This record gives sequence, C-alpha cells and structure tokens, in this order.
Amino acid sequence: MTMAGKKIKKHVSSARPQAHFKLVTSDVCAVCKQQCARGIRYMARMEQPGAVGNGIPCVLTRYVK
Repeated sequence: MTMAGKKIKKHVSSARPQAHFKLVTSDVCAVCKQQCARGIRYMARMEQPGAVGNGIPCVLTRYVK
C-alpha cells in the first residue's frame, strides 16, 4: 500500500507464540536441581581438556514471547 509516497507495512502476527530458552553454561547445569539428559551430556563434554562451549538452551528456563 502506498499513501502519498509512503509505504505502510502490515504487521503480521504469527498464529502461535514462539518459545525461547535461556542459554546456560555447564556451571549452571551442575547446580541445577532438575538435571536433564542434555545438560548432563553437556557437562560431560565440558569436562574434557580443551573443551570450548558457549552454553546450551535450557528447557527449564522456557519463556514465550
């Protein structure tokens, strides 16, 4: 659509909200009360010498935007 030379963008809303997860590091996984399989695997990988990690998405910290 154009009105006097300006373009107007339509706001498209998605039908369902998208879930987001916080990224956590192995030290956060180590003190977690509800350790998940993904976190345990990540902690084991980070214990190896020379391991570099940026964290994993934690399913327990899910929030919806």
